[in-house]
Amino acid sequence: MIERRAGEARGPLEGIVVADFSRVVAGPFATMLLGDLGADVIKVERPGQGDDTRGFGPPFTGGESSYYLAINRNKRSVAWDLASDDGKGKAVALAQRADVVVENFRPGTAARLGLGYEDIAAVNPRVIYCSVSGFGTSGEGAALPGYDFLVQGVGGLMSITGDPGSEPRKVGVAVVDVLTAQFAANAILAAIFERERSGLGQRVEVNLLSSVLSALINQASTYITTGTVPRAMGNRHPSIAPYETLRAKDGPVLVAVANDAQFVAFAKAVGLSALASDDRFRSNADRVANREALVEVLEAELVLRPAADWVSRIQAAGIPCGVVNDIAQAFDLAEHLGLGPVVHLERDSVARPAAAADPSPQSQVRNPMGFSRTPVSYRIAPPRLGEHTSAVEAELGLA
Repeated sequence: MIERRAGEARGPLEGIVVADFSRVVAGPFATMLLGDLGADVIKVERPGQGDDTRGFGPPFTGGESSYYLAINRNKRSVAWDLASDDGKGKAVALAQRADVVVENFRPGTAARLGLGYEDIAAVNPRVIYCSVSGFGTSGEGAALPGYDFLVQGVGGLMSITGDPGSEPRKVGVAVVDVLTAQFAANAILAAIFERERSGLGQRVEVNLLSSVLSALINQASTYITTGTVPRAMGNRHPSIAPYETLRAKDGPVLVAVANDAQFVAFAKAVGLSALASDDRFRSNADRVANREALVEVLEAELVLRPAADWVSRIQAAGIPCGVVNDIAQAFDLAEHLGLGPVVHLERDSVARPAAAADPSPQSQVRNPMGFSRTPVSYRIAPPRLGEHTSAVEAELGLA
């Protein structure tokens, strides 16, 4: 197991062993979250190749892709060939000892390897077995491969992203994978909690399509309650105004006025107090109905001053607003606010061959969860392929 450092607090999932047979993004991100919470995550990879994300580059850092590094800390890597009897036997032995098994094999593969839920539960009835898929594990969707970009498109997200009348756009990150990972981690934690009462494990399932449909929240609700199909609106909100970007002298200002009281304060802050008593803009529903007229009046005033000036004035009135940052500026903001957005993990050069040793710190994005007694931890940098094979095999009595 990954040992706690001296003085390091006990994580909420310390003692939980996770057998991670997943690859790419959704499964590995979910297991990293469990690892951050203290679980001992053992990542099973193909010898010589490993997780697909190891090759998702450039960019590469220290021989590893930035993509792989983003979602694989707090794990130990073993390289086992599941096509061989030896590798298959080792994988089964790990799953039989694990508290949690996470997999995203193609349909039928897990059962063929002796790693299906029924196989493992028969000898490990306390196992929490999580299956991650693109379109479900049964029915016609079971045979369909699922990747984030594909599901952003077929799941409707791209249809509401971008400017009106423009080509549909994906979100700039694998957001469906991230959402699915969050659902998977939540389901696993709930099953672990329930196991404390029943003493029994269970199978939990998540899929990309169901995850994105759930995450469409108000847009999905609009469709299923009214039959109206939402369309792309650029930076505008379909149900709130002004809740969008507005043109200032040197660039856009982000304004999020979510209720009528905020609108009164906002109008005063921009020197247009009369707007709050204008019949066209008194209520949020009025402002949504008359959005074009409202934006025209606001931008006629906002273009007279730089965006930073308006942000200062509007924030002083207690109204959420800002400018559009790039990612570097976003990290600078988080650092300025004292959020400490980046953590550094020291590479452990003892566990790998000297030629692969990399003593430089590995920068990682901080986990956003905070705990007063059992904080998340950063115990091990994303592992080299097969880095912990010998140690894990020894622990399983397989060496």
